[in-house]
Amino acid sequence: MKIHVNYRVVIPLVLLFGFGIRQIVLEQQPSFLRPGLHLFAYIGNTKDGTLTAIDLIKMSPTATVEVGAGPSGIRAHPTRKEIWGLSSAGGYVWILDVESNQVVARIPVGAEPYALDFSPDGAYAYVAASGANTVAEIDCSSRRIIARARTGKRPWIARVSPRGKLLIVSNRADATISILDAQSLATLGVVGVVSQPERIVILPDDSKAFVTSGDSDQISIVDLKQHVLLTNLALGGTPDDLILKPDGGELYIPSRITHGLIVVNTATDEVGDFLMLGSAPSGGTLTPDAQTLYVSDTTAGRVIPITIDQRRAAAPITVGQGPGTCALSPGGDILLAVDSASNDVAVIRTQTSSLVTLIAVGTGPRDIAIKEF
Repeated sequence: MKIHVNYRVVIPLVLLFGFGIRQIVLEQQPSFLRPGLHLFAYIGNTKDGTLTAIDLIKMSPTATVEVGAGPSGIRAHPTRKEIWGLSSAGGYVWILDVESNQVVARIPVGAEPYALDFSPDGAYAYVAASGANTVAEIDCSSRRIIARARTGKRPWIARVSPRGKLLIVSNRADATISILDAQSLATLGVVGVVSQPERIVILPDDSKAFVTSGDSDQISIVDLKQHVLLTNLALGGTPDDLILKPDGGELYIPSRITHGLIVVNTATDEVGDFLMLGSAPSGGTLTPDAQTLYVSDTTAGRVIPITIDQRRAAAPITVGQGPGTCALSPGGDILLAVDSASNDVAVIRTQTSSLVTLIAVGTGPRDIAIKEF
């Protein structure tokens, strides 16, 4: 039997099919792709001491690297093709070369380090060792410790000011912050703050620091020029994260206890707004244009987009179990949410507010860094 093919029908269908496939591919990939681009996410898995590298263009994991027990403080180096992190149990900084996915250095810094920070130009890294009551300054080029200083008891985080002049350390056991010269690590002042101080954000002009408490509903606001406490601001609930608007005008604080988002006016040092969000808002990240804030709801298993100017929450995006840490790609096209309970990472396309896929990682994922190279 001879089959007659109507090419006037088949050819348009083939073209439409090809166009459809192309559109699907474009929907899944970042809009800022260029030839030779590499875009990777790195997830620290706290329970198995590994780092999972995920290719965000192919949407698949490419390597699992052993970095040491209790990985934390994972950061993408601002200028070098490296991911830096800590082994809290091992007491050292590890450095991953992103092109080979190999750990190329381990730098002992002292017992129980939990977080690290880089100078604005990427020349130096700073790590507080909670178990040693010290802070170390590392030359990123030579990978050597070039200075070390005493802090208060149980230092938690060492944060460099935006202008690179100051280093602020939260001392958890004695409820103080140490203000140090970032170059020499000389102590410039010690200020009493809230109990169990943890997270720190600093205004762009280095004028004030905001410090969270691990066990109270207050944040401390510190004048970094006069080295004095301005106020302990009551929030109505324990803060779970601190997200500063790039211009420094507002501070966004997800709080599980309040089931919402607290907005602090940094000029008046007052709570300026509150948005009820859901069960347990715990972490957040702001788009590069500061128009949309994404907040994870750990208990509800979703991420909530919030329009900053309108103070309005959009429809939540369902992800995995126990989402916490969130991060955006450099262009803001891709949002990642680390699902600690289901051991995966949710990949969300921000233009459509839709879940693209869930990518399995190691056990107990927590910290995340994204690197374009």
